[in-house]
Formats: sequence, C-alpha cells, structure tokens
Amino acid sequence: MLKIFTAELIGTLVLVFFGCGAAVLAGTEIVGQLGIALAFGLAIVAMAYGIGPISGCHVNPAVSLAVWVAGRMTARDMLLYWAAQFLGALLGAALLAVIAKTGVASLGQNGFGDASAGGYSLQAGAVFEIVATAIFVIVILGVTGPGGEAPLAGLAIGLTLAVIHIVGIQITGVSVNPARSFGPAVLAGGQALAQLWLFVVAPLIGALLGALLFRSRVLEADD
Repeated sequence: MLKIFTAELIGTLVLVFFGCGAAVLAGTEIVGQLGIALAFGLAIVAMAYGIGPISGCHVNPAVSLAVWVAGRMTARDMLLYWAAQFLGALLGAALLAVIAKTGVASLGQNGFGDASAGGYSLQAGAVFEIVATAIFVIVILGVTGPGGEAPLAGLAIGLTLAVIHIVGIQITGVSVNPARSFGPAVLAGGQALAQLWLFVVAPLIGALLGALLFRSRVLEADD
C-alpha cells in the first residue's frame, strides 16, 4: 500500500506541476491554449506508463470514485488513493508556487464567473465539468476494462484529457479532477478557495454518472 500511496502522490504532483505549470510559467502568450492542453494530456500519458503498473495511475479522486462504483476497487483503497492524490496536488502546487514569479497568486486555479477566462457562468461551468468528467471516466473504464486496449490505455486517456482542455480552458480552466483544483485553490485562497466546491462536486457527479453505465453493464464489454 505504501507503493500505491507514493505512486499516486507523485503522479498527482506531476500532473499539477506540469499542467498548471504550463499555464503559469508559459501561458497563452508562449505555448497557447493548445500547449497547455497538451501539457495536461502528456503528463497523464507519462504517468500512466510510469506509475500505471503500480497504482493504475488514477491521480484523480473522480477516477478513483468511478473505479470503486464500477466494482473494481474497495472503498478502503479508494480513500487511500484520495489521501495520496490530494496531498500530491498540494505539493505540486507548492512546488509551482516556489518557482513562479507570482507566488501563490496565480497557480492555474479553476474558476467561474469573474474567475473564468471566458467569463462563463456557474451553470455553464457545472454542466461542462459534469459532462467532461463523465466522458473522461467512460474512456478510462472502457480502455482499462475487459476487452479494452490496455497497451494503448495511457495514450487514449492522455489524449482525451488534452481534448477536454482544448474545449474547456476558457470555461473553467478545466478541473475534471478535485485534487487538481484543490492544490492551487488552497494555496491561492480567496476566490479560488471560495469556488473550490464546484470543482469537487461537479467532477464527482460526472464520475458517478459515467461509472454507473459500467456498473449497470450498459457499457461493460461482453465476456
């Protein structure tokens, strides 16, 4: 279990550091929205092959919830994953804050309304986060389940996350991952922390909806 905890902590740290780091240290002026999206996606690809054999590379509480709902892990294991993921995200954000010229003021935190890059509302942000997370976990559960293309799982999952970011960066900055939102928001405080609830609740709802399609065997591959 220590190996799993360590793997999930490191994986989530890497996701936050490289994904949010692309937004904070490079930004739209240098790498653009596509570059930021690819940073998140490629970080997942790298970690999927790096720590996947140890923990499955969830690096996301919503993914762990989906795996549990689908009947592929125990509740006790899910809570262990959650602890590692939230701590890893906090450490990743802290590492970014040490490097960034802006300190904790800008860590790639998520937001809606005035905190949304495109000025999108709470309703728009909630709908996007729920739908995008549901799609994300459907891809994950499908590609890693019976009949899935396991050798290509990391690539499929990473590319899906990149596409989600291409679509959603202007809406919420894209969470689909409560831990990814938690780390930057806790350190940034203020509005980011006040709006954090949405980026915990909406991804968990989306994960639940996606996972229930597998739990009910609507999307489960035939034996």
